[in-house]
Amino acid sequence: MRFLVVGGGAREHAIARALVPAEAEVVVASANANPGLERIARRSARIDPTDAAKVVAFARDSGADIAVIGPEAPLAAGVADALRAAEIPTVGPDRDAAQIESSKLFCRELLTRHGVPGQPKWVAPLSVDEADSAAAGFGRPFVVKPSGLTAGKGVWVQGSDFTEAREGAAYAKTLLVQGGRVLLEERLEGEEFSLMAFVTDSGVYPMPAVQDFKRALEGDHGGNTGGMGSYSQRDHLLPFLSARDRDLALTILHRTVDALRAQGFRYRGILYGGFMLTATGPVLLEFNARFGDPEGINVLTLYEEGDFADLLAGVAQGRVDSNLVTFRPRATVVKYLVPPGYGGSVRPGGILTLDAKAIEAAGVHVVYGSVDIAGPGQVRLGSSRGVALVGEASAIYEAGARVESALRHVSGPYYVRHDIGTKEDLARRWEHVRRLRAPEAKPSPLPLSVAPPDAPPASHGIPEQLLG
Repeated sequence: MRFLVVGGGAREHAIARALVPAEAEVVVASANANPGLERIARRSARIDPTDAAKVVAFARDSGADIAVIGPEAPLAAGVADALRAAEIPTVGPDRDAAQIESSKLFCRELLTRHGVPGQPKWVAPLSVDEADSAAAGFGRPFVVKPSGLTAGKGVWVQGSDFTEAREGAAYAKTLLVQGGRVLLEERLEGEEFSLMAFVTDSGVYPMPAVQDFKRALEGDHGGNTGGMGSYSQRDHLLPFLSARDRDLALTILHRTVDALRAQGFRYRGILYGGFMLTATGPVLLEFNARFGDPEGINVLTLYEEGDFADLLAGVAQGRVDSNLVTFRPRATVVKYLVPPGYGGSVRPGGILTLDAKAIEAAGVHVVYGSVDIAGPGQVRLGSSRGVALVGEASAIYEAGARVESALRHVSGPYYVRHDIGTKEDLARRWEHVRRLRAPEAKPSPLPLSVAPPDAPPASHGIPEQLLG
């Protein structure tokens, strides 16, 4: 089979890498020449991935059998609709169903209408006056979210991005004046995690859970980013996430797919739930309609070799053999190398020298993002995330240590979060959830309408999975 991969970032490089062992041919339509994709692709074209007519023309000309859309912008632009109209089965929902990501207001209204559990308190003011009154009367700390696509960087959180309710109202009014819609949502306390699933006519097929690191600086400080890195655990849970809580989150995914179908939307693609594990259980922060970046890199690294082409073809065509949804029982850690100042006053253009062969020989994969080829063994960093290094091991901290060791084969101006996947950070997050869910903790006022959470661990010690 020949697959058209739409997009030119690290997520798309990871998708193509997973297709190669299945002996699938790959062609690429992207605005940039990703070094990793260029090495894999049988053919590539510099095309705006949101230009549906050009993407379809390239798909036909290159003889693509299946299309896989990586980023969110082409989905919102209706590229999947156009490809299906051209009789090219596609992994990625149509524009209407992709509103689950492209419009946070559509998402909240849909889930509320159908009684999907795990929703925070929210309000969507229509005017600047309503924004003032909504913020003043919210009654608890809140976050301000633009309704549309923001690449994970448009959310303001009370207590970190602003202090007073009136400051949050001012940001909300700025968005309204610019012609957008905005939501005020309850600020939740807990640990974030991501749960992605393959969704098609025959069902919902979950992937391993992942934790992403949005803040630019170590210790979860600094500005919001698209994601500085992420990790997954060998049992496909997380140190602080039990199987019961994972299953509650999966129930929310199932109920959401049911709600979309009840509205007449057929969904063939990836559904990504971003959750907060709170004192009362998982609460939905947002949905994405594609593989996460970096979270998709974690799960695609773990996919069992040989059948990924058949799996994606099944998603695109409407029926998946559940035996194809298999992931190795290993831990992974992704750390992004980014330009200095990323998440704030970014300074692009720096040249990195990478000994990719030495890195791969050390058991760490190189996945290319926002970079250009600068010379033999060299890439030039753009203004976003440049190179993802992916370690795999039995324990999370061992996978993280492998990435740290691989950094000696990289030189040049870059920043990386060294704390991702360390024992200290994992223990801190586990303890955070333990304290939230301890019997003496004050219960959350949020009604989830789902089963009660697990009892807290009896011991204050660190779980075995943190130690390998």
